[in-house]
Amino acid sequence: MLYNKLVRDNIPEIIKAKGEAVSFHIASEEEFIFKLKEKLLEEASEFNESSSIEELADLMEVIDALVTFYNFTPEDLAKIKVTKKSQRGAFNKRIILYES
Repeated sequence: MLYNKLVRDNIPEIIKAKGEAVSFHIASEEEFIFKLKEKLLEEASEFNESSSIEELADLMEVIDALVTFYNFTPEDLAKIKVTKKSQRGAFNKRIILYES
């Protein structure tokens, strides 16, 4: 089966352990970030369809990889989240804006 997509680190070994042939390469930095963003959309779409905790965990794993790639820190991310929440609010009130 042909994929051409970013997969988790242990996938090639899992496939080999099943006795199946596997072909892959290590992405360049440019290809990696492109495929990581592609994976972000894929996982978001899968969560949108299923709303399962497993898909949400996959989405968070991709976000963690993006945080690492861009040398962001979880602390910086948390600070920005708090700032935005205090200035603009969260999504708790379920407000749907019609027009502005």
